[in-house]
Amino acid sequence: MEGFLVALVVSFGVIFVAELGDKSQLMALAFATRYKPVTVLIGITVATAVVHLVSVGIGYGLGATLPTGWISLIAGLAFLAFGAWTLRGDELTEAERRKAEQSSKSAIIAVGVAFFLAELGDKTMLATITLATKYGWFGTWLGSTVGMVAADALAILVGRLLGKKLPEKAIKYGAAVLFAISGLWLILEAVRELT
Repeated sequence: MEGFLVALVVSFGVIFVAELGDKSQLMALAFATRYKPVTVLIGITVATAVVHLVSVGIGYGLGATLPTGWISLIAGLAFLAFGAWTLRGDELTEAERRKAEQSSKSAIIAVGVAFFLAELGDKTMLATITLATKYGWFGTWLGSTVGMVAADALAILVGRLLGKKLPEKAIKYGAAVLFAISGLWLILEAVRELT
């Protein structure tokens, strides 16, 4: 049990700190401007749990990494498209607005897929692989997942508090910029990896 607790605490701390200022926080903030915060957190949690499970599996069992350059490139282009879509804006009818508020299944899938792709090959994934080689898989998986979700929840909370004080146009442009930054970041990582 002591090994599990050490793995949990160490991986939580390392991943939480590594996530501060990371592109994932920018993504969380941007998605929270489009969807309900709980929906975004569910998507983040599912994606993070899966990516970090893969990470600890690699770290604990294989000691290898996934080829992630092309995945980062595709994810980066997708985020540029998210930014353009945000700028274009959407107009909902009242019936569509009620339906969107009632059903968040597609939003969870969109957020989950985006985070899954963005996290493959990210520094938190690599850190989780490294931690799993030293501390074991279960405590590392749980601690790293909770650490990342906590850091992204913090970004969403700060964004929501600021969002109540900002005009809608500022939020729209800010979200588009955050998506563009995330997309460019992913593309740069992909280019570095592929060259």
